[in-house]
Amino acid sequence: MNDYLAKSDPKETIQEHTDNLLKNYEQLKEYYPDINVDWYLLRLACIIHDLGKMNLSFQKKISKKGKDEDEIPHGFLSVAFVPFEELLDKGYSEDEIRVLYQAIARHHERKFHKPKAIWQAEIDKLASEWDTFKYANYKNELKYTTAEYIPEIFFHIQDRIFENDGLSFELFIQYVLQKGLLNRIDFAASAYIDVEKPNDFLESALNKQLETFRKSNPAADWKPLQKYMYAHQQDNIIVVAETGMGKTEAGLLWLGNNKGFFTLPLRTAINAIYDRLASSETGIIRENVTDRVGLLHSETYGQYLQREKDIQDIEEYFTKTRQMSLPITVCTLDQLFDFVFRYAGFEPKLATLSYSKVIIDEVQMYSPDLLAYLIVGLSYIQKVGGQFAILTATLPGIIPDLLAENGVSFTRSEEDFISERVRHSLEVVHKQINSDFISDFYDGNRILVICNTVRVAKEMYEELEKIYGDEVKLIHSQFIKRDRNAKSDAILADGHKTSEGPCIWVATQVVEASLDIDFDLLFTELSDLNGLFQRMGRCYRNRDLDVATNIYVFDEKCSGIGKNSVIDPLIHQNSRKALQEVGGSISEAEKLALIDRVYSTEALEGSDYYTAVIDNIDYVQSFHTYELDKKTVREKFRNINSVTVIPEPVFDENRAEIEGYMAEISKSGKENKRSRMEARTRLAEFMMDAPGYIVKKGDVDKKRINDYETISVFKYNYSSEIGIILEESQEKVVF
Repeated sequence: MNDYLAKSDPKETIQEHTDNLLKNYEQLKEYYPDINVDWYLLRLACIIHDLGKMNLSFQKKISKKGKDEDEIPHGFLSVAFVPFEELLDKGYSEDEIRVLYQAIARHHERKFHKPKAIWQAEIDKLASEWDTFKYANYKNELKYTTAEYIPEIFFHIQDRIFENDGLSFELFIQYVLQKGLLNRIDFAASAYIDVEKPNDFLESALNKQLETFRKSNPAADWKPLQKYMYAHQQDNIIVVAETGMGKTEAGLLWLGNNKGFFTLPLRTAINAIYDRLASSETGIIRENVTDRVGLLHSETYGQYLQREKDIQDIEEYFTKTRQMSLPITVCTLDQLFDFVFRYAGFEPKLATLSYSKVIIDEVQMYSPDLLAYLIVGLSYIQKVGGQFAILTATLPGIIPDLLAENGVSFTRSEEDFISERVRHSLEVVHKQINSDFISDFYDGNRILVICNTVRVAKEMYEELEKIYGDEVKLIHSQFIKRDRNAKSDAILADGHKTSEGPCIWVATQVVEASLDIDFDLLFTELSDLNGLFQRMGRCYRNRDLDVATNIYVFDEKCSGIGKNSVIDPLIHQNSRKALQEVGGSISEAEKLALIDRVYSTEALEGSDYYTAVIDNIDYVQSFHTYELDKKTVREKFRNINSVTVIPEPVFDENRAEIEGYMAEISKSGKENKRSRMEARTRLAEFMMDAPGYIVKKGDVDKKRINDYETISVFKYNYSSEIGIILEESQEKVVF
């Protein structure tokens, strides 16, 4: 018999599936031959991993002829075909053979609690299936062994390879690479995509871009930062560079023709970088984009839908992106670094990072928990052979210190890449932020007001809107996605360097990072020094100072400061103290010197921020390998303390459209997958994340989509100008 099925939809035999795996195995080996994995053992794992599917219980289930409650996960049966005696003869150690057994047995994360006798009996039944199974040329490489003759030093059903279980770390990494790469190859074969697409284009694309620059300016060349990054392609590096120094190209020059991940803190910034890379008309990479660059965050599918005219097959592109098959991926930290929790099934991610280069942009933007995960993650990446580059506008001193403490080695550029130009002149206003003060400066210009909390931002907006009407606009996190996106587009237009229309934009921290906006004046509450300098980057972004003052910082009764707030009280206090010495123009070098003072390890010790970083490093390292499942980790990693809701007025106004999407999502079957994904994306346009502590029981009406999913209708007022309208007692939200 040779038609044992490995897959049912579409039908695919074990032989066909294995052939597909080996095609991807050869591809991976060709593109990345230097991966620190035993290629022979990995090939054996590919050949053996699904042979347990010959088990008649599995064949009965996959043929839809019923389900056997006693069915054993097929990986635990496939181990019967490991030729351990031949491997010993070839010189493999007991530990190396144990790694192979475990990679095969656990290539799917399925819990197995059956008695040993049941496992032994099922393995023994495979003897007759194996005798008649025609397996191309692979059969000669394998050997069937009954369960009682599989030595327990190699495998027993309760065995597992843990980090820190008395074995060497190198053996644990061998297991991670072997299982992780087997998973990658298997997933790609099952999805009918290539496990990897080659990066044989990036250096050429960058050279073409430079040639284009030279057509208009024959003397054009890479900037000093970009040359530095190119010269240090083989190093793990940390570089400080101000806005306008060409950080995106610098990161790509460091990446070269290698597999890479470009991480940024915010989705809006990630989308912008993706467009800079992948636009068919203006991007650095204009050809074969869907085989070269991917965008990976929680809204990837929706972003691909918006660019559908440039994408032939969204489903395939989305799959290649999710499977990390593309040579360049622009992503959020949570999509990449959740492996630090070593949850059941984390291995493909870390195995991929073992032959990848990671670019981390704007590291100063991360909260204490994400910074902790980043530090732990970089220590793992370096240990398995991957590389990293941190590119950042400011570098809190705590970051290199913590990296060094956690065994991460790196090269720090001897000089920071900053210009001598002066863009900002600052006045500290010893008052609470107020609309009267701001009004005196509004005269046909473009003003940006940034507040620490949504509550204060709404107050400023309402006061200024009474005076100036439609010229005043508000953006914060408490809008539904559709309105938030519209506002993001509007502030990008109003804040564009060529825009001349007068406006006042009131905002929160949502505009701090990487938004390409350039306002004439900034009025802001003091948060902390790092946040302040981020905010200042939204004013005179690429202009030399030509006015007496363009930044006004209010340092009295600032909102959002406190133990349970985003802004640490001690850092706020130290920032306030440092600013007392500042008045008038301030250079980039002076900004960095202030950052060094306020964010050194010595200055931060004793702060809630420092304690939170250390506690989170200890916390993530405290978990045993495989202790958590992936869903739990995603919630922990995103620090989810919000509830996704549709405000009641939005639901009522759009009921027919929303219920139509709900009906589409409820349809089952592969043929409806695309329409379900589209419906989810459209439905999300009406949703927002409301802070968990204001969504009380009784404030939400659940609407059922199917047996597993509901949507939550939030019973509060909402307007597209102001966002969610809460009772006064609830208006304490930082974001």
